[in-house]
Amino acid sequence: MSAMDSSFDEPDYDYAASIAGRAMRSMAEQRIAPTPANFAVWFLYFGDGHEDLRNAIDLLIDHNRPFDARTNQDLFKTYVAPQVSAAVVDTSERLQALMGAAKEFLATAIADNHSQMQGISEVADQGKAGVDPKALVAQLMNELARAATRATRLEAGFAEKTRELDVIRDSLSRSEERARTDTLTGLANRRALDEFLRKAQATAAWGEPLSVLMLDIDHFKTFNDNFGHGVGDQVLRLMAKVLREKVREQDLPARYGGEELIAVLPDADLATCAEIAERIRHALAECTITRRSTGEVLPSISVSIGVAQYRAGEAITDLIERCDRALYLAKGSGRNRVVTETELDRVGTAG
Repeated sequence: MSAMDSSFDEPDYDYAASIAGRAMRSMAEQRIAPTPANFAVWFLYFGDGHEDLRNAIDLLIDHNRPFDARTNQDLFKTYVAPQVSAAVVDTSERLQALMGAAKEFLATAIADNHSQMQGISEVADQGKAGVDPKALVAQLMNELARAATRATRLEAGFAEKTRELDVIRDSLSRSEERARTDTLTGLANRRALDEFLRKAQATAAWGEPLSVLMLDIDHFKTFNDNFGHGVGDQVLRLMAKVLREKVREQDLPARYGGEELIAVLPDADLATCAEIAERIRHALAECTITRRSTGEVLPSISVSIGVAQYRAGEAITDLIERCDRALYLAKGSGRNRVVTETELDRVGTAG
């Protein structure tokens, strides 16, 4: 059952009212607009289940992240939005029509077989009755020709429906891919990220290393304020392109939220992950950004990157939280740099 399905269960009135009250109070504390979509997110947050949503919001709160419009939209799209779209409904209807057609084809084939068997039986009976062999051969040839025609017609019909099924299969594959992809950056979204992390954690439990890196644009708010959100989106797409190109084939680059991107690196220790992070940072620093509308060359961008490695037995949220802390240490210590979790330990010891 999807998150949206469970939100329409019929809970006890008092329980539902209590959850709704807690949701509205928390939205007010976080200065979140009380829209239906935002309310759905926070109602599920305080309801039973939905651990992934709760972990995501808790992490944002723990790090004093603002719940801006983009973050709220990401939460809704990832954890609440119903996955059944008009395309899926259309696909279901087309499948029903194809199954009906297949049943008709099969029924026709069965009827034709019966007709063919009956015709051949009649020819055989005439042979026993002493009918002219030439006439029998002619009748038999006629029955076989009719059978061949029916078979060709059925084969053509099945071939056409097979092609339709291929189209539907491709459509479903594209729909599934869209449901797992962030629309702005083209990277994996939070739903795909969570699934990948669960699988990677299972592999890491057998001793394989697993690392993550998280990157954030330095002074992105100032960049947006000066040049507009359209240019900001262009920068995010550039970040995503560089991230996708610099990680390995087996890695998963994803949009974590807002301007933060993340990459999960199975079978990579901390040093390997830090090396890849440094390549990403360097490549972005060398990028030239041109404003599409005017051709104006904009100031270069830089990113801060945090890196952490999975520790046996820990929750994935602990790994992400440690990586996030490393990212903020990178920002707090001058920006435009890569910081690994080992520096967190040094900071903690020095403190």
